Amino acid sequence: MRAKFNTVTAGLGAAVTLLLPALVMAADEKPKLDTGDTAWMLTSTALVLMMTIPGLALFYGGMVRKKNVLATVMQSFAITCMVSVLWLIVGYSLAFTPGSTIIGGLSRVFLRGLTLDGVHELAKTIPESVYICFQLTFAIITPALIAGAFAERMKFSAMMWFMALWSLIVYAPVAHWVWGGGFLGDWGVLDYAGGTVVHINAGVAGLVCALVIGKRKGFGTENLAPYNLVYSVIGASLLWVGWFGFNAGSAVGATGNAGMAMAVTQFAAAAAALAWMFAEWMTRGKPSVLGIISGAVAGLVAITPASGFVTPMGALVIGIVAGVVCFWGATGLKKAMGYDDSLDAFGVHGVGGFVGAILTGVFAVEVIGGEGKKGLIDGNAGQVLTQLWGTLVVVAWCAIATFIILKVIDALIGLRVTTEEEVEGLDINLHGETVH
Repeated sequence: MRAKFNTVTAGLGAAVTLLLPALVMAADEKPKLDTGDTAWMLTSTALVLMMTIPGLALFYGGMVRKKNVLATVMQSFAITCMVSVLWLIVGYSLAFTPGSTIIGGLSRVFLRGLTLDGVHELAKTIPESVYICFQLTFAIITPALIAGAFAERMKFSAMMWFMALWSLIVYAPVAHWVWGGGFLGDWGVLDYAGGTVVHINAGVAGLVCALVIGKRKGFGTENLAPYNLVYSVIGASLLWVGWFGFNAGSAVGATGNAGMAMAVTQFAAAAAALAWMFAEWMTRGKPSVLGIISGAVAGLVAITPASGFVTPMGALVIGIVAGVVCFWGATGLKKAMGYDDSLDAFGVHGVGGFVGAILTGVFAVEVIGGEGKKGLIDGNAGQVLTQLWGTLVVVAWCAIATFIILKVIDALIGLRVTTEEEVEGLDINLHGETVH
């Protein structure tokens, strides 16, 4: 009996000895949450949310006429609320869960299966709940940017329907293509923080909206000057500060990449602001407040796709080019094409996003962005071509889908307020309130 007991004991001991390394290895493989990374990503999430409310709300609100300021800030606030709910229901799942190379799956519909210590494959050192909220802030600001193109003339009900459909039909798939395991990421398209996903996407949609809805009453004949540029300066300043969360937060951790992304963001924004200011000064005789803040935003837009891949000198060049080209986009190009992009959503975000995406291929440096980035090599003609193809795919899909969504909404409920409502103002007619 004792012999049998000793034999069993020895067998169990041997089994434990064999299994122990495997158990230790399994424990080691389980992702470990990093408090420093988590703290930085919580901060970044708050910074990016601040970019929309109150940043973009004030930036846009100050640039419209007094009779439309409440309607304009209302758009940013309402979009923030609506996209948040849609992200919980299905948006996040479509963008960031495994599916096909075209669209994500449904494993996180209503955020089912979310746990306290669960992580996402793209952010293994922070809770998935934090990653969900961080990506949500990008999903919020992208459609909110579009509103600048049709400011002062779109019905609020039509705007809500458009933004809801656009966020699911256009934004979620494009985010998946580039960041969530889709085909553009597989191609090697570089977009560190949203030059293609956010800015080209929003800018092109804004241009389509401006063309479909038509010009404001009095465009080209009446004074459509901004109501309060102090609001816009405050809004632009909040956008600038929040952009550190946008770009440096895209490192998804408190790392050297985050530090470099923050540095290049600052230099590009400053260079673009000065470039726009001097371009305007030379061509129009005076440097305007609206010009310098628009230039800063243009630089922030252009550095967004490149922020994790370039050096400060690369950022300086990107900023200068973006400032000059976006000044032309918001003045010469708009005049030549004859569209009414009220607050230059396309001129700044569409054009700036394209400049940044292409120049990312020129100035990308492997030593900066090479941590696990598929296909990343130093800037060269091949990478530029890859960037170009990526932007063209997004432009085509965004333009076609946006046009169809607008036409369907127009046929069902109409897109535009009446002439009388537009002349009197959207604040009183759509919301029953006014600014005194």
